[in-house]
Amino acid sequence: MQQRLVLATRNKGKLVEFRRILDSLAPGEINLVGVDEFPDLVDVEETGSTFEENALLKARYTANATGLPAISDDSGLCVDFLNGDPGIYSARWAGTHGDDQANLEKLLSELKDVSDDKRTAHFTCVAALAMPDGRTHVEEGLFHGQILHAPVGQEGFGYDPIFQPLGMSISSAQMSPQEKDAVSHRGKALRLIAPHVIQMLRSLG
Repeated sequence: MQQRLVLATRNKGKLVEFRRILDSLAPGEINLVGVDEFPDLVDVEETGSTFEENALLKARYTANATGLPAISDDSGLCVDFLNGDPGIYSARWAGTHGDDQANLEKLLSELKDVSDDKRTAHFTCVAALAMPDGRTHVEEGLFHGQILHAPVGQEGFGYDPIFQPLGMSISSAQMSPQEKDAVSHRGKALRLIAPHVIQMLRSLG
């Protein structure tokens, strides 16, 4: 029987990505659902000062509110020239949460006259699992690269069209989902946390 696991996000792109990665690691074992299936849930205010704090806030709230195991991530783009910004504010960098286009344009404008050698950046993803009994587990993944001067590619979401992974000549929005999963911050964090997710879900019987 499939064990239900709630992903604490309304981001459809993340839900597709998480489901794909978990299915590849534990085929048929986990029924991953989004918070949209629970109309009474409120959006958790991300008041933490780190990716880990925000990921745990969302996972704990969702596990407590639904009575089901919950997984969450907090991820963002950290640009060296901007001293790590947008960082934990990546999704609302331009002022409105989830406005990918506005966030992307704001970042490009801030790096307008910055040379290639100073456009280094990395994505960070912290994945957090919270059980209704209070147990938690956290893992982190990093994805290094640099910021392009203009968007390229149609895949992915967020800052993918302007992020060129280290050692590649394409943007992460030009990678197939499987290629991206193999090297991305979220793919790494999920592969690290997946065995703990599977172990904890199996412990529920």
